[in-house]
Amino acid sequence: MKKYKFTGKTKEVNGTTLHQIESLIDFGNVKKGDIGGWIEKEDNLSHYEKCWVSDDAKVSGNAKVFGDAWVSDDAKVFGDAKVFGDAKVFGDAWVSDDAKVSGDAWVFDDAKVSGNAWVFDDALVYGDARVSGNAKVFGDAKVSDDAWVFDDAKVSGNAWVFDDAWVSGDARVSGNAKVFGDAWVSDDAKVFGDAKVFGDARVSGNAWVYGNAN
Repeated sequence: MKKYKFTGKTKEVNGTTLHQIESLIDFGNVKKGDIGGWIEKEDNLSHYEKCWVSDDAKVSGNAKVFGDAWVSDDAKVFGDAKVFGDAKVFGDAWVSDDAKVSGDAWVFDDAKVSGNAWVFDDALVYGDARVSGNAKVFGDAKVSDDAWVFDDAKVSGNAWVFDDAWVSGDARVSGNAKVFGDAWVSDDAKVFGDAKVFGDARVSGNAWVYGNAN
């Protein structure tokens, strides 16, 4: 049984025709007759479980929203991206390319997740933050403000990357570590424990920063 239909209203976005959706049944917080967001085709939004696209959110290309995921506000999910589990993408956030957002992860504000990046578990990506390349943000980790996590970098645990900080290469930031200010962590560097890397600090190569080190 289908849980939504097209209302007949369409809009053109960058040369792609998107269709407004309307719920056919009650599910989750959605009631029969609720008007949803915009999708290019039914493959973009599963008819199963509680997933939904609402407000002026847009899902297009080969992107898929499934499970109990929710895409709302002015968010965009496109390319081959996947949003699933209990994930939420909202605000003006973008999820694109082959990126995946899953678990209880939230991507919001003006954040962008792209490439083969993966945001999952209870992770938060927000502000103007970017997660791209093959980067992974998971656990209870946060990436916010104008921070950028890219290449094969991983941010996990309760770690937080914020301000204008960059984490790149094969770097790992984990535990309760914080990377902020204009700091860079790159190459195979590891920042973990309760460590803080901030200001104009540069941590690279095979360096380890642990505990309360600066």
